[in-house]
Amino acid sequence: QVKLVESGGGLVQAGGSLRLSCASSLRTFSSYNMGWFRQAPGKEREFVAAISWNDGNTDYTTYVKGRFTISRDNAKNTVYLQMNSLKPEDTAVYYCAAGRGTNWFDPDKWTYWGQGTQVTVSS
Repeated sequence: QVKLVESGGGLVQAGGSLRLSCASSLRTFSSYNMGWFRQAPGKEREFVAAISWNDGNTDYTTYVKGRFTISRDNAKNTVYLQMNSLKPEDTAVYYCAAGRGTNWFDPDKWTYWGQGTQVTVSS
C-alpha cells in the first residue's frame, strides 16, 4: 500500500515561514511527478505547486508564486514545500500528491494522496 505522509504544518504568524515535507513509500518515487494541493474550509481542493519526475520542472499557482518553493530529494523519497511570507489566506489543509499525468492543476489526475497537514496563518 502506497503511503504519502505529510509533516511540518502548524500555526504561524503572517509573514512567517513553514517547511512542509512529504515522505513517500513509493518504490519508484523518482518516476512520479509530485505535487502539493490545499483545501480551505468550504472550498474545493486547489493546486499549489508541482515538480516533474525527470527534469525538475516546476509550476505554481499564481497565488503562491515567488513565496513558495517546491523541491524533491529522490534519495530520501521526499518532496518539500518551503512557504515564505505566509498570509492568512494561505490557511488550509495541505496535501501531498503523486502521479504521472501532465495536467497538474486537476486533482483528479493525481494517483496517490497523503492525509494532509494543517497550516494556519494568523493575522
